[in-house]
Amino acid sequence: MKGAVRAPGDKSMSHRSLIFGGMAEGVTEIEGLLEGDDILATARAVEAFGATVETLGEGRWRVTGQGGFKTPGSVIDCGNAGTGVRLLMGAAAGYDLSATFDGDASLRKRPMKRVTGPLADMGARLDWNGAEDRVPLTLHGGGLSGIEYVQTVASAQIKSAILLAGLNATGETVVVEPEKSRDHTERMLRAFGAVVDVTEDGEGWRIRLKGGQKLTGTAVAVPGDPSSAAFPLAAALIVPGSEVTVEGVMLNPQRTGLFDTWIEMGADLTISNRRISGGEDVGDITARYSALKGVTVPEGRAASMIDEYPILSATAAYAEGRTVMRGIGEMRVKESDRIALMVAGLTACGVAVEEEAEGFIVTGSVGGGPVKGGATVATAHDHRIAMSHLILGLAAEAPVSVLDPEMIATSFPGFVELMNGLGAKVE
Repeated sequence: MKGAVRAPGDKSMSHRSLIFGGMAEGVTEIEGLLEGDDILATARAVEAFGATVETLGEGRWRVTGQGGFKTPGSVIDCGNAGTGVRLLMGAAAGYDLSATFDGDASLRKRPMKRVTGPLADMGARLDWNGAEDRVPLTLHGGGLSGIEYVQTVASAQIKSAILLAGLNATGETVVVEPEKSRDHTERMLRAFGAVVDVTEDGEGWRIRLKGGQKLTGTAVAVPGDPSSAAFPLAAALIVPGSEVTVEGVMLNPQRTGLFDTWIEMGADLTISNRRISGGEDVGDITARYSALKGVTVPEGRAASMIDEYPILSATAAYAEGRTVMRGIGEMRVKESDRIALMVAGLTACGVAVEEEAEGFIVTGSVGGGPVKGGATVATAHDHRIAMSHLILGLAAEAPVSVLDPEMIATSFPGFVELMNGLGAKVE
């Protein structure tokens, strides 16, 4: 596999740019927006809350906000977007409105109390329209008071929802993190004119935000998503003779855990053309075929790469020795139980895997040789499970097939075309 490509726009920043633009007063111009299904669901939600949302061309969008959210005229359908629904609930909680949130079958299985709990502590009211802790639910916002919330796990979604609610709460809102999670919300809030104070607190951060702050529309340049860049880079690492460059990838220190891990495994991974774009560190990453060795991934790194463990485990199948991944129980409540699905898929492809409650261990082939492959893998409609097994199949002895691949479009539209353009055979 050979060539240079651009990664799709970062998913986390794409959600935030639309939501913040909808909350703000005035015009927000966005470049590089990821136009996957999850993001389009958030765009429709922001419009339902009263903003004007326009598409100006590929990746170019304009959001004209009215300085706040209004009661929507219909149910807010967030599709498969866990980030979208949790951040939107936080944003909506600060306004005097009522909104019902729902999603697809996958989203309806994911826990919501991790966000609605602290929002209720701030004064939001919630009606569970189905099973408690799940959407559909109706949120009644307004009249919030700031709180100090100590996170038990590092979660950017929970932190972001609380901070967005805190913008329109009385008093000060404080979030204390035991471990650092991605800080896109703090960075982007500043770009929209808010004052956010972040200080080191042990291994984590203490984030403080005063209520009553207004956001002002701005220009946002969305860099490439490191989670998406991981797939063509992984293919280059395991397919002999390959060299692939992904340009314009976000290098926020809270998002580069996978790249650090690969380098520890012996990956020939280089970063060039470092620069700042949209307030984030950005660079071009080149991966070349490498003889990988298994490692133990530090548990403290999990927050910076929680979405990348599926593709890490696929590359670990081609590494010599054991790759130990622990402290990642959060994977079980993503779009699917990603630990169980990766264990099942890798095992079906002839890879030695040990499953644990909070992680799993992959033992690669002797000498890092090819894996058997030849399986048809269930994905539970999870895009990362599908893409990870397709990458695994590129270097396997027999082709690997995945079921229900349509959900790849939620995060990586054009995945098949991009991979085939580099020399892959995905059909």
